[in-house]
Parts: sequence; structure tokens; C-alpha cells
Amino acid sequence: MTTATDISPLEQLHPDHRDKPFFDLTLDLLRCVRDHDFAKLADICDDDFGIIDIAPDGGNVAIRNQAEWDAWFKNLFAQLDTLGAETDSEILAYDAVEGTDLGYSVLEFRQTLELRGMVATFECMTTIVWKLQDGRWREARWHGSVLSRDLPDEMLAA
Repeated sequence: MTTATDISPLEQLHPDHRDKPFFDLTLDLLRCVRDHDFAKLADICDDDFGIIDIAPDGGNVAIRNQAEWDAWFKNLFAQLDTLGAETDSEILAYDAVEGTDLGYSVLEFRQTLELRGMVATFECMTTIVWKLQDGRWREARWHGSVLSRDLPDEMLAA
């Protein structure tokens, strides 16, 4: 986790990925989750067919429509805020393909969850489908999977 003197892994230079399609938008998505910025996240996303997201315990959450999407992120951010939990992400690998009106990216990242001095880590792989809508790219589908997790037993009880 970062401290006041640390820099988030999301703010590091990413020379291997910087010029790939959708990379800056992907950084913005991860920053929105880290910062609990629902308004900006909702502006970037238009998940027509829902998403498969990663739950705080490392499980999967199937979200099938916009109402469920709104409820999921509002509740998640409120829960994290209430608990005083912090999240961050480190990009491990990234690639993408951009078409004329659709594209996709594959993101491998490590997400951390810090709560009361305990840190859980989740190694994740996500496929993101992007669509060109009204002249700008938006997330149309997110499917995240946890490859591995390190979740302290004490955190499960918290």
C-alpha cells in the first residue's frame, strides 16, 4: 500500500504500455476504483451487458445491468470508506487492439486492499471491451478473474 511519501504504482511511468490503445483510459479506470470516484468511473463506463467484477474477498460478482452496476460501485465504495480501507493496483502486463468502433484490452494487475494494517493482494487478469460512442472510447464490458490471492485470515474476520 502507499503512504503519504509513496507514489501509487498507477502513477509510475509505463513505457512498455503507454502507446498501446486504451492504456490511459485503463489507468483512469483503476484510479477511479482506487479513489472511489463513482462519477468519473460512470462517465468512462457504459457496460451494456454488465460486468464480472472482483469482490473484496477475491470472489467474482456478476453484474448484469446498469442498475446493478450503479448499486455495486456505490455500495462497494461506501463500504470501503466506512471501513477505512484503501485499494491500489499495479499493472503487470497490458496489451490491446483497436478497431474502427470496437476494441479490447487484456490487463494483468495486482490489486491490494489495506484494512487496519492488514494487506490482501489479488493477482488479476481482466478483459475489457471498448466501444466508440459519440466520438469517444468507453468501456463496454469488463470481465475480471482472480488468478491468485493472499488474504490474511484476520481480514476475513474484520
